[in-house]
Amino acid sequence: MEPAINTSQEDPARLSGPIEVDAELVEDISSLIETGQRGMVLNVLTDLHPADLARILSHLSKDLARDALEWLPADMGGEVLAELDDDFRAGLANDIPNERLTAMIDELETDDAADVLADLPLDVAKEIIGALEDAEDVKELLSHDEDTAGGLMATEFVAVRSDFSVADATEEVRAHADAIADIFMLFVVDGPGHLTGIVTMKKLLLSPATARISEIMNDDIVSVPTEMDQEEVARLMERYDLITLPVVDGVGRLVGRITIDDIVDVIRDEAEEDIQRMSGVAGGEEATDSVFRIMRGRLPWLLVGLAGASLAALVILSFEASLAAASILAGFIPIVMATAGNAGIQSSAIAVQGLASGDIWASDIKMRLRKELSVALLNGLVASAVLGIGILIVGPAFPAQVASPTQLAYTASTALLIVIVLATTIGAMTPLLLDKLGIDPALATGPFITTSNDILGIFVFFMLAEWLYL
Repeated sequence: MEPAINTSQEDPARLSGPIEVDAELVEDISSLIETGQRGMVLNVLTDLHPADLARILSHLSKDLARDALEWLPADMGGEVLAELDDDFRAGLANDIPNERLTAMIDELETDDAADVLADLPLDVAKEIIGALEDAEDVKELLSHDEDTAGGLMATEFVAVRSDFSVADATEEVRAHADAIADIFMLFVVDGPGHLTGIVTMKKLLLSPATARISEIMNDDIVSVPTEMDQEEVARLMERYDLITLPVVDGVGRLVGRITIDDIVDVIRDEAEEDIQRMSGVAGGEEATDSVFRIMRGRLPWLLVGLAGASLAALVILSFEASLAAASILAGFIPIVMATAGNAGIQSSAIAVQGLASGDIWASDIKMRLRKELSVALLNGLVASAVLGIGILIVGPAFPAQVASPTQLAYTASTALLIVIVLATTIGAMTPLLLDKLGIDPALATGPFITTSNDILGIFVFFMLAEWLYL
């Protein structure tokens, strides 16, 4: 049997455990860089994992982070570049000489190299690409949308033919071990390069050296086309518990592979993006963003919220006569607005989460509507009963001009029930409709749902108040 093959390029010295990156460590490194203690800085930094180095650099000033990055060996500098946030990385790269950037990017796998180059000015990126060893592969990756399988994949992989022996395939792994950080499986291709099967490393190492690949390969293949969206790729790898996913072109030729570490990044980025959009933040805000960029991402949604609140105020003003006739109604405005907003956010958040995970489909509108209506009715009945009982309990303390606490309790409770049902239904259905129209359903939550339900809730409350109470 062939000996075990170590295909990892990670330095064992950097795998002893996570390093606590805190303010004290950042301050110490900052002081060393400021005083030009290059040797001491390298003694500390070269023992750290690139991910920890990236965290440290992101907490340094731009000038100090650039100095530290330029002092690092080219291979480690490239790994750190790949770990940095996009905007911070772009800011650093703009101040680093092209020769140094080329040396660092040349050490990266093609997918990471493409990610770094995509953040650079077009003229700089063109100059660097021309000097890379894998220039053609990187150009191919950059031709794909970065949010697709083609933009996510790496072009480094081990491919063998079905007539190879296990010994031949093992030698092929050895030949690629230096160029590929992690080899989880071999891909079996025919003459023109069409994907026909896969062989896991475990299967390869446990098979006799004389066995043919055709005898041990698995031809039940899960693959994705280059144009598939990265969210769908992530769902696919999660559903089938995959650690490597082959990517094929339009005619089934193998062109790349996606590994689980890329998918973890996708899941994290997509979750962060959805949370930010649900909170009324656009543009993918990062901790390293400038004040102007953060303001630009938040201000539009604040203005949307302001417009919505202004409309709610106009609705209230249009019922000025009702408020004058029964000022006690003003006390219930916050209750109606808060409840409508909360009910809408609850149902829309669940819908967005279900759409993101693939558990809910846009075609499930009828089923979701029935379920959400049932939930809304039950929640509305309980909440309205609590409100009505509360009004009756404190009724004796109301001003003398309140004609009937019982009538007020009936009016407020009925309004609350209707508002919860409407807000829940709108909150659940809006994400599904947006998804069916090809619009990100996360936009349906946050300010949009809150303000729309505030307006609707106030309108319903005053209409019922005029009808039942005044």
